[in-house]
Amino acid sequence: MMIVAMLLSVVAFAQKQYDADFSQTRVVKVSGKTTEMAGHLSFDGVDHLTMDYTDPLGEFFYISGNTVSMNLNGTQTILDASKVPMVRLQRATLLNCISGNWEQAAIDNNAETTVTEKDGMRHVVITVKGKVPRGGYKSVELTYRLKDSAIVKMVLEEAIGIVNTYEMH
Repeated sequence: MMIVAMLLSVVAFAQKQYDADFSQTRVVKVSGKTTEMAGHLSFDGVDHLTMDYTDPLGEFFYISGNTVSMNLNGTQTILDASKVPMVRLQRATLLNCISGNWEQAAIDNNAETTVTEKDGMRHVVITVKGKVPRGGYKSVELTYRLKDSAIVKMVLEEAIGIVNTYEMH
């Protein structure tokens, strides 16, 4: 019965829009360098995600269908996820995690999951089994509010040792 309730909450949430301000902390493990960023995230429940940064101002990360556009560190890039497997995996992982479809994110990344619920929150840890797919994440930690399945925290650890932590406000 619990599995049915979890699946229904994912389906219900995936049909909604989601808007939140966010803070991001990027840690490069090798150098110990930490960068703090902030902005606004909008998600339409299908395949459109916008992350407009207010700090640093002017940076962005957008997903619109298979197009992934970004202006990060002053470099603008537009990629077609249907033609670049690494980008396709990252795009799918982000959209699935934000929408609450963590099960599909785990399948796409050949990963195991651990799910716990406490204090009105669902905490999901996705850990890749074996070799991390190129461009994939070594691990993903997600925290959702149980009442509406909205994501409140997402930690993405890349195989190259970069950890991005997003907290929605």
